[in-house]
Amino acid sequence: MSDNPLIADLVPTLRYNDATAAITFLREAFGMTAVMVVPGDGDTVAHAELTFGNAMVMLGSNLPEGGGDRLRWPVGGSALYGVIDGDVDAHCARAVAAGATVVLEPKDQDYGGRGYTVRDPEGNLWSFGGYRPKV
Repeated sequence: MSDNPLIADLVPTLRYNDATAAITFLREAFGMTAVMVVPGDGDTVAHAELTFGNAMVMLGSNLPEGGGDRLRWPVGGSALYGVIDGDVDAHCARAVAAGATVVLEPKDQDYGGRGYTVRDPEGNLWSFGGYRPKV
């Protein structure tokens, strides 16, 4: 685990039908680092934490553990944005090579920065770009 504190007090949480494959995809496509993976029953993931810079996403297998259907939700309905300081076009190419589907090609944005949007294999939207929102 990293000793670096997160910059946000709100951590997005995702569910995947195949959380193990999602972790591999997020590492290969976007360069995320899995800092914790807690196996569940069978081939499931009870809990995982992946970092991206000073941010984090948590994820797990889409199972009704403990709460029945109340804790199960449709996968693929999330959208996240990540700030990158490097080459946006190269980052997009890496994502596509790992299996992402391009939704919006890299382009310069009117509000600043250059960005793109892809869909992961289970339908979530991931946008990355050089625009860094300010508080």
